[in-house]
Amino acid sequence: MMGFGMRFRALVSVVGVLLSVMAVNAVAATQVKSVRLWRAPDNTRLVFDLTGPVQHSVFTLTSPDRLVIDINGATLAGALNVPMANTPITSLRSAQRTPTDLRVVIDLKKPVTPKSFVLAPNAQYGNRLVVDLYDQGVDLAPSLPATNVAKVPVVPVTPAQPDVKLPPIPSGKRSVVVVIDAGHGGEDPGASGSAGQREKDVVLAIAKELQRQINGMKGFKAELTRTGDYFIPLRGRTEIARKKGADLFVSIHADAAPSKAAFGASVFALSERGATSETARWLADSENRSDLIGGAGNVSLDDKDRMLAGVLLDLSMTASLTSSLNVGQKVLTNIGRVTPLHKQRVEQAGFMVLKSPDIPSILVETGFISNANEASKLASSNHQQALARSISSGVRQFFQQNPPPGTYIAWLRDTGKIAQGAREHRVLPGETLAMIAVRYQVGVATLRSSNSLKSDELKIGQTLNIPASELVSKQ
Repeated sequence: MMGFGMRFRALVSVVGVLLSVMAVNAVAATQVKSVRLWRAPDNTRLVFDLTGPVQHSVFTLTSPDRLVIDINGATLAGALNVPMANTPITSLRSAQRTPTDLRVVIDLKKPVTPKSFVLAPNAQYGNRLVVDLYDQGVDLAPSLPATNVAKVPVVPVTPAQPDVKLPPIPSGKRSVVVVIDAGHGGEDPGASGSAGQREKDVVLAIAKELQRQINGMKGFKAELTRTGDYFIPLRGRTEIARKKGADLFVSIHADAAPSKAAFGASVFALSERGATSETARWLADSENRSDLIGGAGNVSLDDKDRMLAGVLLDLSMTASLTSSLNVGQKVLTNIGRVTPLHKQRVEQAGFMVLKSPDIPSILVETGFISNANEASKLASSNHQQALARSISSGVRQFFQQNPPPGTYIAWLRDTGKIAQGAREHRVLPGETLAMIAVRYQVGVATLRSSNSLKSDELKIGQTLNIPASELVSKQ
């Protein structure tokens, strides 16, 4: 009969083997389910969907250029198939270095600068590993984790109307610059509608139409933060606006609510608390101290003591917030003419994209995509054009009353070529005289008389004068 000591040692050995097997299985429990790719103007983003947490490391190799991603504690569940056109990637391959360690090798056309991070599960999605491949020579934008998403069908949108050619503005006079930010993008789709509408697609279509309309107004220039389906960090969006010399930042979104009955558009400006916290962040961050504030004034904080820098920031933030509320109310009033409003006044919140101390900024919630009726309208090209017209009208009204120094609009006002409150309208495709009269709340006969029109027929690109007296009364 086996002695107690031998039985005990045998039991310990068996338990040890079982624990080892359990440990190996636990380590190897995570699987890489899939990988998705988005191309932005200056980087390529890869998102690996995981069944659990992992540790990873990333390094580059040359001759030829490659990026190696070691994912510890993971196995591959299926093939890594992604579209590689218009990216620096030539191929994607993988192998198990050990039964529990996966190596992914990315063959590259040219060198890249990698940046990677992991995302923990949220209420809807699991673990993710995000790898950004920045084109060399590009400053790394701060990567703020974005919510990963399921694959949802894209709702087709009718192409925008053709651009209208404008004569150049006088030499030495610059255009008012409006930077339009289409929210979300890439692996972050925003909210979804019941019929598969995605916020990121809807707001990009509205943003592009708004850009087209603003570029159709003489003395205005519109730029987009993103031109396609890719992700930009929140602070990266305001950095783009600052680099483009924005006089106004407009972020376009589509709201969602637990109640599918919620409806209506909204306009937001920064809250007082958000303004205070952002001023403190700028003062505390030594990198921000080297930035400029004041838009075209280019006031540097770098050579100012803390007290003076704080005063300058407070003044700039107060001025920007006042202008944000002003332009926001004009935009909201115009939006209310084409769609119901959720609130009758400009709301204030601490949204990150509104926190520029030197750029007036508003966020437009174009409607509730969680409401089936509004989601259907938001995916309609006609409604998108109407929303864009209402936003561009509010923007134009604001800048004709508050033109930045050195702009063509300021020159028109200062030389008396356009009286305070008066306005020009450049005819866009599909517009009629009756539509324009309703938009500006003037009579068709008055509009016809003010422009010496013999008929109601209009030409694309034709400029109409809106009577100042009637326009001032509605503002």
